[in-house]
Amino acid sequence: MILARRCVAAAGLVVAACASLPPPGERFEGRIAVQVAGDARRSFSAGFELAGSATRGRLVLTTPLGTGAAEADWSAERVRLRSGGGERLYPDLDSLSYDALGESVPISALFDWLRGRPWAGAGSAPTPAGFEQLGWSVDLSRRTEGWVLAQRSAPPAVTVRVKLDGAVR
Repeated sequence: MILARRCVAAAGLVVAACASLPPPGERFEGRIAVQVAGDARRSFSAGFELAGSATRGRLVLTTPLGTGAAEADWSAERVRLRSGGGERLYPDLDSLSYDALGESVPISALFDWLRGRPWAGAGSAPTPAGFEQLGWSVDLSRRTEGWVLAQRSAPPAVTVRVKLDGAVR
């Protein structure tokens, strides 16, 4: 009986540990700023960690003091946002990004954009500083310094500035 209880407790610890592990795939950390033209209430700056992939991942936003502001995770089964207001489920990443970031930002494409390349899920066109994709102009001219700039001019105009921590390949 004692052995059975220990096995159940051990299994519970393994499941809890696995749930807290980051999803497999890329991992990016740094600062992100989203600016929505004409609406300062929807503009913000935060620390971030983006891990996983477009199909299974996690995005954590932190305040300037380093405390968690919001955590999103997604998989084929669900797209979820947890914040001080509780937990919410969404039909897709675009809906989640609109709610969490104040404007629809293509999180699926962000993994590739931060790598310095267009997302394979949509067409793109090269520009002198990077490329255009999904209605966004992605400027990679300062990527070796860790900076990636994405701008959407369609109303409302949105600017996403990312400063990656650490070495950029």
